Amino acid sequence: MTTGTEVEKKHFAQSVQRKRVVSGMRPTGRLHIGHYFGALANWERLQNDPAYECFYFIADWHALTSDYADTSEVAQNTIEITTDYLAAGIDPEKSIIFQQSQVEEHAELHLLLSMVTPLSWLERVPTYKEQIENVTSKDLHTYGFLGYPCLQTADIVIYSEREVPLFVPV
Repeated sequence: MTTGTEVEKKHFAQSVQRKRVVSGMRPTGRLHIGHYFGALANWERLQNDPAYECFYFIADWHALTSDYADTSEVAQNTIEITTDYLAAGIDPEKSIIFQQSQVEEHAELHLLLSMVTPLSWLERVPTYKEQIENVTSKDLHTYGFLGYPCLQTADIVIYSEREVPLFVPV
């Protein structure tokens, strides 16, 4: 038989469930001091707060959305960014660090989202329109670039869980 105290303890344990953090960076080049102050320092702070469960990834599929013509540096950049995460204090004992392409469910969910997302919604994304107009050194007229928001959505919602607050620091 369960006592009132045991029920209260169980309820309290469930009510202090950790919040979840998901964020990542594209391996398109070396990280710099702006990455540290813009994201990594905050990621380290969040991982050290017991209220948060942190998932930090290297978004190698995102790199392919605009750098598909020459993918030769993606693998090495992925290794270097992982090293930079560790050097900046992201601790694999406190955070989950992973490579996006190694989690097949990211691609599966992206595929499903891409089948129900109207193209007109994607074409209205301000950053899409801006980059199509301003980036002339690459051909960005691909679904990969247009569908970037679907992949980004998959990256986020795949880690969502009912009644667990989800944060995406950018």
